[in-house]
Amino acid sequence: MAEEARLALDEYTQDGTVDLRGNPVLRSKRGGWTACWFVVVYEVFERMAYYGISSNLIIYLTEKLRQGTVTSSNNVTNWVGTIWITPILGAYVADAHLGRYWTFVIASIIYISGMSLLTLSVSVSSLKPPRCLEADVENCKKASTLQLAVFYGSLYILAVGTGGTKPNISTIGADQFDDFDPKEKAHKLSFFNWWMFSIFFGTLFANTVLVYIQDNVGWSLGYGLPTAGLAISIVIFLAGTPFYRHKVPSGSPFTRMAKVIVAAIRKSHVSVPNDPKELYELDLEEYTKKGKFRIDSTPTLRCLTKASVRTGSTSPWMSCSVTQVEETKQMLRMIPILVATFVPSTMGAQISTLFIKQGTTLNRSVGSFKIPPASLAGFVTISMLVSVVLYDRYFVKIMQRWTKIPRGITLLQRMVIGLVFHIIIMIIASLTERYRLRVAKEHGLVENGGQVPLTIFVLIPQFVLMGTADAFLEVAKIEFFYDQAPESMKSLGTSFSMTTLGVGNFLSSFLLSTVSDITKAHGHHGWILDNLNASHLDYYYAFFVILNILNLIFFLIVIKFYVYKAEISDSIKVLTDELQGTTMKARGSQG
Repeated sequence: MAEEARLALDEYTQDGTVDLRGNPVLRSKRGGWTACWFVVVYEVFERMAYYGISSNLIIYLTEKLRQGTVTSSNNVTNWVGTIWITPILGAYVADAHLGRYWTFVIASIIYISGMSLLTLSVSVSSLKPPRCLEADVENCKKASTLQLAVFYGSLYILAVGTGGTKPNISTIGADQFDDFDPKEKAHKLSFFNWWMFSIFFGTLFANTVLVYIQDNVGWSLGYGLPTAGLAISIVIFLAGTPFYRHKVPSGSPFTRMAKVIVAAIRKSHVSVPNDPKELYELDLEEYTKKGKFRIDSTPTLRCLTKASVRTGSTSPWMSCSVTQVEETKQMLRMIPILVATFVPSTMGAQISTLFIKQGTTLNRSVGSFKIPPASLAGFVTISMLVSVVLYDRYFVKIMQRWTKIPRGITLLQRMVIGLVFHIIIMIIASLTERYRLRVAKEHGLVENGGQVPLTIFVLIPQFVLMGTADAFLEVAKIEFFYDQAPESMKSLGTSFSMTTLGVGNFLSSFLLSTVSDITKAHGHHGWILDNLNASHLDYYYAFFVILNILNLIFFLIVIKFYVYKAEISDSIKVLTDELQGTTMKARGSQG
């Protein structure tokens, strides 16, 4: 009977997940890859929708709204920056109030509303500028205030919607695996690799098929297809509801962290006892009945440990539990890593702006077929797909033999490799642009801005390497911020990986405007002009090389002092022991 009772208990997840009614869930009935497929299918279509807009947005702004290089580039990066910043709000709502599932559902309704309005803005004649056949776009009629308001309004409504979907959809997927079960933990270690692999199919479709439709068929169909796809994907996500495991919202993470910081400041004069058991902490039963986890005190950031020193006060702004303090420490320890990922996110912003603008100046013909410049982003996707598969199937297994680490290498080491790739990318981009400018000068195309007699494929190396860099940096970044966040702040942790992209895009806007203004000051020619043949993007990319090198140095210093959080279960230890045991057996058989 005791054995039967133990087996019955083992069927329930041990990580505090429940169904929508708050009841414990059976591992065999919910979660795992079965639930994840509904989540992944949604994300494939969502990526198609997002990149169907962002990949070619700069072309719409320059050709339809008749904006210049700097203005259109900044409008793209400002919008993309907003897309990636709003997840902080969505993460707060999910962790503090509604939970991930309901936050996602409500936000997806806002998202599809923005997409629908955007499709109308490029379809209805009264909502878009009239067609212009003039060679000089300066002579064309500009978009009216109403047309601009509807177009940009729809883009930013869409951004609000993604703020609720982006931080929660990948988190919902990762929540389907129980950290306390070694087998499910092993699946979770590969989840983010295969998550990125799957969703980039949607990205590839957007960067090839949708971009071609927008350039050659029409923007109405080019935006209408991803809108319809997004609507279908939301229905598919909802169909998976009976299979999902859910985490219960545990209150505002910002409030909990603020209480720790205020309490530590108010008790800055007290001494931290040598014995951690003397610190204030709730009974284990208090956490167990709420499906939460108690965290032991750590020696890092001892100034915050003072918040849990007993002083006789019961005020939550004066006395915080050890677990609450450690949760705050875990979030604050990630901030330097967060800052160090801003610069590579700025590099990624060039894919949908200056890299695409370069493509418009080159020969895009392959026989009678004309390649849309934005479709070059498809090479980023293809490169990432191939790199992720090679990484997960071969690189990890090879490194496991050397390091005995279940992931092969640590997440921060994986990010370092991505940062090195970014340096190489910008070196190649600078050299390629210098070559393009030399050819333009040789053919007398500097002043008139004519098409340079070079194939657009000369840009492929920088796009391909960007995909390889993403396979290391972006995948590791998402997993790192999810993995290192406290259990009660997973959505907020996931939003960190998106915040870096948001800040990176805003930083791109700032750098582009600043460098453009500085280089044009005092009558100088300027590095970034509407006529790229008369510009000096090679200098601008060389500047990015220096910026990336400095950022890599900063990152190496930061990770030297980073302390990984303790695992809440022994699943990682079990997997590590299995790897070491396999190695010992192999050596034994050789002997």
